[in-house]
Amino acid sequence: MAARAEAAVPAWQRGKVASWLVTTDHKRIGILYISTSVVFLVLAGLMALVMRLQLAQANADVIGPERYNELVTIHGTSMVFLVGVPILAGFGNYLVPLMIGASDVAFPRLNALSYWFFLFGGVVLMLSFFADGGAGQAGWTLYPPLSEQQPGNGIDLQILSLHILTASTVAGAINFLVTIHNLRTRGMSWTRMPLLVWSIELYSWLIIAVYPVLSAALTMLLLDRGVSIGPWDVQTDFFNPDSGGSAVLYQHAFWFFGHPEVYIIVLPAFGIISEVLPVFARKPIFGYKAIVASTVAIAFFSMLVWAHHMFTVGLPISLQAWFMIASMVIAVPTGMKIFNWLATLWRGNLSFDTPMLYALGFLSLFVIGGLTGIYLAAFPIDWQVHDSYFVVAHFHYTLLGGVVFAIFAGLFYWWPKMFGRLLDEKLGKWQFWLLFVGFNVAFMPQHFVGLEGMPRRVYTYANESWEGYNLASTIGSYVMGIAILLFAINVLKTRRSGQRVGNDPWQADTLEWYTTSPPPPHNFDEVPYVTSARPLYDLRRRLRVERGEREPV
Repeated sequence: MAARAEAAVPAWQRGKVASWLVTTDHKRIGILYISTSVVFLVLAGLMALVMRLQLAQANADVIGPERYNELVTIHGTSMVFLVGVPILAGFGNYLVPLMIGASDVAFPRLNALSYWFFLFGGVVLMLSFFADGGAGQAGWTLYPPLSEQQPGNGIDLQILSLHILTASTVAGAINFLVTIHNLRTRGMSWTRMPLLVWSIELYSWLIIAVYPVLSAALTMLLLDRGVSIGPWDVQTDFFNPDSGGSAVLYQHAFWFFGHPEVYIIVLPAFGIISEVLPVFARKPIFGYKAIVASTVAIAFFSMLVWAHHMFTVGLPISLQAWFMIASMVIAVPTGMKIFNWLATLWRGNLSFDTPMLYALGFLSLFVIGGLTGIYLAAFPIDWQVHDSYFVVAHFHYTLLGGVVFAIFAGLFYWWPKMFGRLLDEKLGKWQFWLLFVGFNVAFMPQHFVGLEGMPRRVYTYANESWEGYNLASTIGSYVMGIAILLFAINVLKTRRSGQRVGNDPWQADTLEWYTTSPPPPHNFDEVPYVTSARPLYDLRRRLRVERGEREPV
């Protein structure tokens, strides 16, 4: 059947390059998403290294304020929209159909379109550096009035790129939902779905709920900046207080999207950790239904806490108290996950392979980020540290420390499934320790310098007592850069000489390990009937019983 399908494809579409350009295979699209996101991660990381070089010493003059503001803006936008969301969409693209026993996603062509929109939106954002007036300088949040007053087309291109990326992300989310709801294999009920699939399900619903709000806010911002539509010049004042608008209205619209966006990125990372830990602890996940319930609760409450980013805009104390309490309530289901993961590890037969190291690194760093988030949710504390480097440290411990470590756990875990070869363990462990130590050296001091009053988004400072903290942050960031370089070396080294593996090198639990490594275009020749959330474990157990073997201890 596969041979007949290949013969039906025109010859020009079967080349090494052309076949990737026109592919609708969800696995190839997943790899394209992941590899493209890694390229944007490197570009955003290089921007960060330049910024850290500027801040390493007081009164430094490496780059000027305009260029620094451009780097801050495009770095933040890239990390959120070109790395965090799409790389996890790549994991979802590759793994969700395999995990639910499907042959493809529901809408293969829409899936391909979503990737090309993502790539196009990323290119537009990067090209904004060459726009008239340079790239945007208003931060990734694009707060007015600053974003309305900057001349040139940099902000306009940033808004355009975000509109394109929104279309890409919403199209992908629709595809995920239809695939999960309609293409699950026999026996895979909602209570037997892998936890990563559950996280992609909630990720998709959140995208559909909040991304249109971002698009509406960006459209109003673009109209405020003034656009020409045919013979008409349109100029509005939605966010201009001098003409009856409200800059705070933009903040409400942006953070109604922005806080769920944190969980849009974090929930699939939670799903990756929930798949990796049981395999390397040699135990079933502790409290499967509790983890599912906590995922649903986190997704729901994430839409009720947006104004804790706005405690300094003059909201009534009653409203601030509500958002403080709601922000602390969301810590309860998050804590449930942490304790379930720890219970999974408890008395397990732990194997400290590289995916496990990254999963454990995720646990430690995300807990630190979560605890500082509780501090920031108390509005009297937020009044003191708002827009300081304490917030920068919290944000990076939550998203960079948490999510990037989960991404590397997933890459090292599923790499043999994607490419049929293991990544080098020794290089992987060196990379982990360099990344872990470098991350803490880079971002832990930022808590302290933030408490001492250093504001975020400043390109220089005169207070020499901040210099030691900033120098440590700069050193740590360059150590992290070396760790990313080691990953690139690992990929190149093992591309042709990596250890070949069979279908299931980790003795895992979910259906993607039932097929070959890498899988064929049609994914499965047959799919076993699913009897629990651990179908491969059940299958191995049945085979042992049939052969009369003893159950392993």
